Amino acid sequence: MICQSFKGSLSSMLPLVLACLWGLLLQADAQDRASLWRGNDQSGRCQYTFTVPSPVESTCPQPGNLEMEGLKARLGLLEVLVSQLTGGDNRGPQVAGARAESQLREALNRAVGERNLLQGEKQRLERELLGLQRRMDEMRKETEKLKRRPCPPQTPMVPPSPTLQISGQMRPAGGSSQMSHLMNRPKGQGDSSSLKDSTWEFGAPGFQELKAEVTEVPAPDHSEDNTGCGELLSVGEPVTHRKADNIAGKYGVWMQDPEAVSTYGPNMIWRIDTIGTEVRQLFGYEDMEQLSKGFPSKVLLLPELMESTGATLYRGCLYYQRRRSRTIIRYDLASENIAARRDLPHAGFHGQYPYSWGGYTDIDLSVDEQGLWAVYSTSKAKGAIVISKLDPNTLEVRRSWETNIRKSSVANSFIICGKLYTVSSYAATNAAINYMYDTATSQGKAMSIPFKNKYNYNSMIDYSLAQRKLFAWDNFHIVSYDIRLGRQQAN
Repeated sequence: MICQSFKGSLSSMLPLVLACLWGLLLQADAQDRASLWRGNDQSGRCQYTFTVPSPVESTCPQPGNLEMEGLKARLGLLEVLVSQLTGGDNRGPQVAGARAESQLREALNRAVGERNLLQGEKQRLERELLGLQRRMDEMRKETEKLKRRPCPPQTPMVPPSPTLQISGQMRPAGGSSQMSHLMNRPKGQGDSSSLKDSTWEFGAPGFQELKAEVTEVPAPDHSEDNTGCGELLSVGEPVTHRKADNIAGKYGVWMQDPEAVSTYGPNMIWRIDTIGTEVRQLFGYEDMEQLSKGFPSKVLLLPELMESTGATLYRGCLYYQRRRSRTIIRYDLASENIAARRDLPHAGFHGQYPYSWGGYTDIDLSVDEQGLWAVYSTSKAKGAIVISKLDPNTLEVRRSWETNIRKSSVANSFIICGKLYTVSSYAATNAAINYMYDTATSQGKAMSIPFKNKYNYNSMIDYSLAQRKLFAWDNFHIVSYDIRLGRQQAN
């Protein structure tokens, strides 16, 4: 161990020195290793130093060496920390700094890449949002269109063979015929809701409707004058009598017998709705007032399915075209049976030569002052209108006229006093009667008589000899037109 040095004068230190010497002398094993020094200190004073070797330490480090060891220890700790921070790289601060910078750049690149991905995803979502908004707008417009269209009511179907009570007895409707049934309208007060028009059957579209724009072809212009029954001079404004209840009544035909038999009165009005796969119901109304109210007094089921809007009434019989054929049927209203049938020679049918609006209107039957007529076309006529005068009993063709009017270029036609008149458009509000063909002279000429399609889809126009008006069916609406004829010219 190291002995402490004692400073002071020789007189004060002498007892202590003697004591130390005495101790050293007692320890014989250490006498040869103890030493005593005397010298001046930094201030010039005399100083004695006594040293004894350490029994356990070979050397005694100086104070300066201790500080260096501490610094080395602290530097070692710092090196360990730096190594941990730099991932064990012991190549120095520059290498560690370069590695940290590389890691920072890598992290920045990852952040930039993720930002670019997020921006791309944002742009994609914005495009999808715009597409969804456009689809929503289209669906909203389509919904508005569907709301404006009439929807068929969900009501029970008409029973095929109902019964009715006549003079207190129950029997099948229609008397001897199993294809019809009678509905008696109550007289006087009472609930008449059960006599509302029965449900109009409709299923898969059994009709033809041409949606394309129709090009109106001007009819040939001839300068010959007309003779015979008075020529049509003008057509009045349409008068609406009734609107159909559902889609089955978009197209149809209504008529009045100009020479009614005794079974039904002269004021009886008949109606057929022509949309559906099985068009066979014939509704009868006592007069125009009951037609407007929708109270039929007679409902007949035709024995053969009907096609198109070309039916007509004459002398107690319904004349109509059988479905998907060129056969003309004469159906007797009194006996409720088919009285005659005959094919119209070479006539097109089921969409071969219809009017411009479609509807399978290949054969159009009508009645005027001269009798029963058929308007149609054949392959020989190459689509031009053929007019035939028919025998009302046998349905034989008495005489035919082949015109130069292309049937598909006109919307409809009607016959008054043996003269065929054509209508330019079925959809234009302000259409025109644009051509007339006179069977008496076999000549025709262009015309321009204003004609209004009030509801923009006129599917049936016929001359009613009973009322001397035009009857029409315009987009669910039953309408009529007053007409003015000129005086009959002398031959």
